[in-house]
Amino acid sequence: MTVRFFRLLVCRLLLVFACAGAHAAEGTIDITRAGIEASDEGYRLDANYSFELNPGLEQAVQRGLPLYFTTEIELTRPRWWWTDDKAVSTRRTMRLHYDVLTRQYIVLVVGVAGSIQQTYPTLDDALFPIRHPNRWLIARKGDLKPGETYNVTLRMFMDREYMQKPLQVDAFNNADLRLASHKKTFSYRAE
Repeated sequence: MTVRFFRLLVCRLLLVFACAGAHAAEGTIDITRAGIEASDEGYRLDANYSFELNPGLEQAVQRGLPLYFTTEIELTRPRWWWTDDKAVSTRRTMRLHYDVLTRQYIVLVVGVAGSIQQTYPTLDDALFPIRHPNRWLIARKGDLKPGETYNVTLRMFMDREYMQKPLQVDAFNNADLRLASHKKTFSYRAE
């Protein structure tokens, strides 16, 4: 009797962990490509992301709630005698919004002077520039020392700070309102 109970308990625990893993993967942003390219102006981030909006987020967008997706990147130079030197730490936020009157999705880079609002007919079309952003300038030419190797940390998440206050509180308890990537780390040798 106790062996059977123990087996049943183990099976239920495995089922719970499997469901929890599947649920965790549902709210995850995968960083499919990440790299830094040197250009005439400085250094640009080349990244692609893979994610799907769950039904709760799709409904929220279609009801006019804007969603904000933030990409954070940090470049540090390791030092053996002191803490790492933080060379670059920047972030960029993109806003996804559905205009009920025009029935179009709008994507805008938040906080960038002169950024252009782009409109799209479908949600998938509007998510494309968020999943595959253009290469944005993360550092000017003089910010990194040529020949030095930097540790790069990159992550993307749905930014709850931009949400309305009642929704910010709900976002902590509601798994449907959470979407984030794990931190991706790699090295970059400055050119």
